Amino acid sequence: MKIEDFSITIEDLFKGYKDNGDEGVIGYGGILDIRPPYQREFVYKDKQRDDVICSVLKGFPLNVMYWVDRGDGNFEVLDGQQRTLSICQYLNGDFSLEGMAFHNQPKDVQKKINDYSLMIYLCEGKDSEKLDWYRIINIAGEKLTPQELRNAIYAGTWVTDARRYFSRPRGPAEAIGGDYLSGSAIRQDYLETTIKWINGGNVDEYMSEHQHDKSAIKLWNYFQSVISWVSATFTETRTRFMKGVDWGGLYNAHGNRNDLDADSIEEEIQNLILDDDVTNKKGIYPYILDRKEKHLNIRAFSDGQKQKAFQQQNGVCLHCKKTFTIQEMEADHICPWSEGGQTILENCQMLCKACNRIKSSK
Repeated sequence: MKIEDFSITIEDLFKGYKDNGDEGVIGYGGILDIRPPYQREFVYKDKQRDDVICSVLKGFPLNVMYWVDRGDGNFEVLDGQQRTLSICQYLNGDFSLEGMAFHNQPKDVQKKINDYSLMIYLCEGKDSEKLDWYRIINIAGEKLTPQELRNAIYAGTWVTDARRYFSRPRGPAEAIGGDYLSGSAIRQDYLETTIKWINGGNVDEYMSEHQHDKSAIKLWNYFQSVISWVSATFTETRTRFMKGVDWGGLYNAHGNRNDLDADSIEEEIQNLILDDDVTNKKGIYPYILDRKEKHLNIRAFSDGQKQKAFQQQNGVCLHCKKTFTIQEMEADHICPWSEGGQTILENCQMLCKACNRIKSSK
């Protein structure tokens, strides 16, 4: 792996600057991809943006910026995008500082800004080497997410097309999946989540394999299939409980089933939401499909309920009839929760650990 540092002036950075909106932002003579298509938008607040220009005017050093060598004569900003955009937007006349736009500044001030030196770290090498290096960098400012790092490492036609679907605010993925996914499109959460779904969690492997594909249509079609299945199976949208569920994993395991009745499912969901013993409402959706109560975090008996049941039984396990200390026993639902039993004292029995394990396994 090769890592080199060099400096450029703001004047050089601004050469060829062009903001093409959804098509991206370029600079440095047209060979620097400042904001690749549908990557993170400009997120600096006015004060942060102004502070960048103030630092330049006062000659204060800005933090080192990190670029990726794409290997084709072009570069991509990995870290420093917001600072770079602030500088270029100021020189472009997009905003003023204390009433002074760049073109209003005296010639000597303009020259001072243009001659300001920016320190750049450039990395090139194997994808795995670059990824390891970037992961250990203490990146300052607006920190990059792991997926933003991956987008830089595996930059190419596939990433560019994938961003078109998954990374645009109010874009295609957010439009159909915003009620079901956690995070935000702009920070690449939707893209990362979908890759985890389709590849069993190994994002780097998938991106490395598809880096040079001409399009990301396979991933987009998969995402649409997942969301269509979710909306058809769980017909009532409950964003509070549905965001962040592993929908891709559920689709992979149950998407081909033909025994799922949407009306019956909706009725059961309503009952489970009203059940005070169900403490993890998000777990209702996987439970509906695989019937594993672990998803629901069924409310446990309180210490007070356990103590009262223990005393009522005089420490005797109701199955093996042997006497134990309370620490050697566990609380059990007499009538199982799945059969309508509630987590109340009247439905609590204390069993020794061995008997409770035997009962639970039946």
